[in-house]
Amino acid sequence: AIHTYDKHHLFSLLKEEKHIAKGVGRLIVEVDGWKICPLICYDLRFPVFSRNNVDYDILIYLANWPVKRIDAWDTLLKARAIENQSYTIGVNRVGEDGNGTPFNGHSKVFDAFGKELLSTTENKVEVLQINLSLDDLKLKRRQMNFLQDRDDFTLL
Repeated sequence: AIHTYDKHHLFSLLKEEKHIAKGVGRLIVEVDGWKICPLICYDLRFPVFSRNNVDYDILIYLANWPVKRIDAWDTLLKARAIENQSYTIGVNRVGEDGNGTPFNGHSKVFDAFGKELLSTTENKVEVLQINLSLDDLKLKRRQMNFLQDRDDFTLL
């Protein structure tokens, strides 16, 4: 099956709202027993939107995150992994855009406790592979099961 996810949080500093319409909700897809929640770039800055109600195992962010804000990228990816008790993957571009804005990668994978499992080499285009363990994720969730104490709410 083919699914689509439209970016929910449009980046107003670049006036994205003048060019594209925002998406209306999240998407969870299941692949080989994994429940995956894909999100796009600026969505990373909104933790309520990615809040895990134990409906996914992996958060994956695809992004154009510039060098000048890369510390926020690194920190927010780790935070999303910890607060959602999920693997969190951030895939960021490398190079320079048409406006001369530099991007240095920093693609990363974090486990549910925020441990960095994989990181790309800065300023280098790479294809990396990692084996993730659903059993390990379930163990971590049992060891520190704070998701059971989460607040239940609905986004409007």
